[in-house]
Amino acid sequence: MSLLTNIVGFSLFGLAARVGQLGIQKRGLFENPAGHALAMGAFGFVGYWAYQWDQRAAVLLQQKRAEIAERRAQAQAGANASPS
Repeated sequence: MSLLTNIVGFSLFGLAARVGQLGIQKRGLFENPAGHALAMGAFGFVGYWAYQWDQRAAVLLQQKRAEIAERRAQAQAGANASPS
């Protein structure tokens, strides 16, 4: 997923959470638009953070897979080189 999609998706979830909160409290949905913006901003930041975390995790997994492949190749080469 792209960064923009992640941020917008989390922001819309924040808006839905805010509307749900006001619905539970039986308050008007248009009383405080700044509260909606705050919820969307906070959840948008969480979406940004989740995207960055996902990208970093992908890099770490790629590095770890490369290390494992290298160790397997070395072990295979060592097993083939020594006569049994």
